[in-house]
Amino acid sequence: MTDKRVIVIGAGIGGLAAALTLAAAGLDVTVLERADQVGGKMRSVPVGGSAIEAGPTVFTMRWVFDELFEEAGTSLEAEIGLRPASLLARHAWSGRERLDLFADVAASADAIAAFAGPREAEGYRRFCTRAAEVYRTLEGPFIRADRPSPVDLAQRVGLAGIGSLWRIQPFATLWSALGEYFRDPRLRQLFGRYATYCGASPFEAPATLMLVAHVEQVGVWTVEGGLSRLAGAVADLAMRRGARIRTGAHVARILTDGHRVAGVELADGERIAADAVIANADVSALGTGLLGADMIPAGDRIPPRERSLSAVTFGMTARAQGFGLAHHSVFFSADYRSEFDAILRGRRLPPDPTVYVCAQDRDGDGGPAPGGPERLLLLVNAPADGGERPLTPREIAACETNILRKLSACGLTLEPTEQATITTPDGFAGLFPGTGGALYGRASHGWTATFKRPGARTRVPGLYLAGGSVHPGPGVPMAAQSGRLAAAALRADLDSTARSHKAAMSGGTSMR
Repeated sequence: MTDKRVIVIGAGIGGLAAALTLAAAGLDVTVLERADQVGGKMRSVPVGGSAIEAGPTVFTMRWVFDELFEEAGTSLEAEIGLRPASLLARHAWSGRERLDLFADVAASADAIAAFAGPREAEGYRRFCTRAAEVYRTLEGPFIRADRPSPVDLAQRVGLAGIGSLWRIQPFATLWSALGEYFRDPRLRQLFGRYATYCGASPFEAPATLMLVAHVEQVGVWTVEGGLSRLAGAVADLAMRRGARIRTGAHVARILTDGHRVAGVELADGERIAADAVIANADVSALGTGLLGADMIPAGDRIPPRERSLSAVTFGMTARAQGFGLAHHSVFFSADYRSEFDAILRGRRLPPDPTVYVCAQDRDGDGGPAPGGPERLLLLVNAPADGGERPLTPREIAACETNILRKLSACGLTLEPTEQATITTPDGFAGLFPGTGGALYGRASHGWTATFKRPGARTRVPGLYLAGGSVHPGPGVPMAAQSGRLAAAALRADLDSTARSHKAAMSGGTSMR
C-alpha cells in the first residue's frame, strides 16, 4: 500500500492522528494546513514575550494517545513530558464558597461532605459509580467503533448489555439526572458544567455526558509545554514516519474524477493528486460548499441555533492576588439556567458569566503561585453567531468588566502586565471556516444529537472525515480517536478496492 497517496486537509489533532497512523502503516501522506502552525484548536497565542495556551487545556483519556504512539513504534512518555494531576479543579461561587475536586474519589467525597454535608457526599459516590457504568457501556461499542445508529448501538452491546444501556439514561437530560444524586444546586451546577466540554447546555444535553466525571477520575494530566506541544509532538512523529506537513497551504476545493475523490486544489492553483482525502475540517465547511459543491453531500448544514457553544477568551499575563488559583479554576454564575438562556435563546453574552481560568504556570497539585506575573487563560461561553453578528467593542468591554466583577466577588484580583489577546466568536469563525465560531460542531442537545454527527466514511468515495465535529465527538482525545477511525476506514477500503481489481477506480482520467 506504499504507493497509495493520501492527503489530509487540516492539521488539527484529528488530522494529525490520522496522518501518523497512515504514515506508520507505510502510506504516502501529505498534510495541508492553511495556518502557519499545526494543532488547530490546540493553539497558543503570543502575549508580550510569553506563549499562552489558547485552546483546550485539559488532557484526559490518555489511552487514545498511548495506543496512537505505540502503533507508531514509540511511547507517549518518550515523546512528551506528562504529570498526573491530583487536584482536578478548584470551584468558587463566592468569597466563602469554595470546593476542590480531586482525582481520588474519597478525597473529593470528604471535600463535598465538608462543603455541603454527608448526604451530598453519599450522592457523589453514587454518581461516580453511575458515571463509571456509563463510560464502560459506551467505550467499546461507541467511542472505539465506527459511528453507530441507535439500533447499531443496541446490537453492539448485545442482549447482556441492554440493561446497562438503559440504565445510562439516554433519554434524560444531564441536569435532570444530576437531581437524582445532588440536592445542593451548586453541585448540580458543578457537574452540569461537563456538558460544556462538548459545547452543550446541561439543561438540554443527554445524561450520558456524566461519563466525563469518570474520565477525569481515571486521570487528568498536565502536559509539559501545553496541549499545543502535544499536537506538535504528534506532527513531529508523523514526519519521522514519513508524512509531509505543509503549513500555509490553503485547500480551496477537493477534486473529483468521475464520482471519486482524486485530489485537491490549493488557493494558489496548485493541484495535488491523491487516492484518498481525509478532511479534518468542521463538517459545516463541507456542508456549505467551502471545499467545493461536489463535497456538500459529505458535510452537514448546521443551523445557527443547533451549533455548539462558542467562547470569548482572554490570554494574558497578570499578577493574581487574593484567591489561590489551581491549574484549573471555575467561578460559577449565580443562576446557571439564566446564563444558558441568555446564550442559547437570547443569543447574547450573559451579564453574570461562569468564568474558567487556566493558570498555566501552576501545577496540577495546587502548589504555590509563581513569584511574579503568570500566564492565564480566561474563558466564558458565548453564542456561536460570529459569522452573522460579530461582537461589538462595547460588548467585549462589558464582557471583560463582568468577568473581573465575577472574579472579584470570589476574592480574586488580577493585575495584567501585558495587553490581553482576545478571541471572540467571530475570531473563531475566521480561524475555523463554516462554523460561525462554534467550537464543537453540532450541539449535543437531545438524545439523537450524538447520532447526527457523521462518521469517518462519507457519500463521496475516497473522502473521509476526522475532527471534533464528527464521531465520536469533541475534545482532544475524541478528536484524535476520530482520526484513528478515519485512518482505519481508509485502509480497509483501500484493501477492499485492491481485492476487487480496482473496480471502484473507474472513471475519467482528468481531475475536474
